[in-house]
Amino acid sequence: MNEKKTRPAPSVEVIRRPSLTGPPRPTSTRGAPARPPPSRRPPLQPPTPEQVQALAIRERVPARIARGELDGKMKARVWRKLHAEEARRFDEAYQLVAHTPGLALDDAFALLQSGLSVEELRARRARTARRVDLREARRGVSAEAIDRWLTQRLEEKTPLAVVLADRTVLDVLSAVQPLAFMLERGGRVEKLQVVLLTRAQTWEQAQPALPRDARLAQRPTPVAREPDRRPVSDPRPLLVQLGHGVHLELRNGLVVDRPLLAVGPYDALVGGEGEEFLVPLHALVAWTAGSAATP
Repeated sequence: MNEKKTRPAPSVEVIRRPSLTGPPRPTSTRGAPARPPPSRRPPLQPPTPEQVQALAIRERVPARIARGELDGKMKARVWRKLHAEEARRFDEAYQLVAHTPGLALDDAFALLQSGLSVEELRARRARTARRVDLREARRGVSAEAIDRWLTQRLEEKTPLAVVLADRTVLDVLSAVQPLAFMLERGGRVEKLQVVLLTRAQTWEQAQPALPRDARLAQRPTPVAREPDRRPVSDPRPLLVQLGHGVHLELRNGLVVDRPLLAVGPYDALVGGEGEEFLVPLHALVAWTAGSAATP
């Protein structure tokens, strides 16, 4: 059989005319676009520290929770329900503050954790404050004059008299370490053991005339390891007496009345040119402004 040949249908070009009423509308069936959420208004005035503190004390919550409630966030009562164990600790701390005048909230937590009494905690805080103050005092005083005097004795190999609590050692300085002096014959001598350091010739001439407390000569005052527990540790009061006489009472009973030449973080240099005495501050049990002549 002969197959019939089909002719392709002619292509028809469709030309769309623009509408006279305006642009075509969208035919999406998703509906109208969602509106943006309304913005939250910030509080008209931020809470003052007094308001935060008052709410924290009333609700017995941390200050951050009280501030959050005043800013429109979580309520303090809700926080207490969600954090019952922490809320119980705050109850104890606020109760301790209420029964102890002048006690801060941080100190109350420290008391609860350490088991100390209020007096013991305040004494510990006072000691800590004194340690910080003493550290700053030492950093503010230059050690240049003291180091220069020791360097000269070291370079010149000067025979020295190293006065300890119960004896005097005649030797030559071979090195200066942070915590000790190195002697050529005697070896290492801890600085805390040294009461006075001077030239051997100066000591030989001055020693017979130096007053001495017989009681301390027999039982020298021990040196506390903690600087804040020593009678004299702060070098700043001595700076006022530079160039004037000072009356130094040493822990082995010696009394030195000489002009004050220099003050370092840990030592004082007294005496005259060529007759200096290096006295560590830890060796002092007391000192007063003396009447020695100005060098």
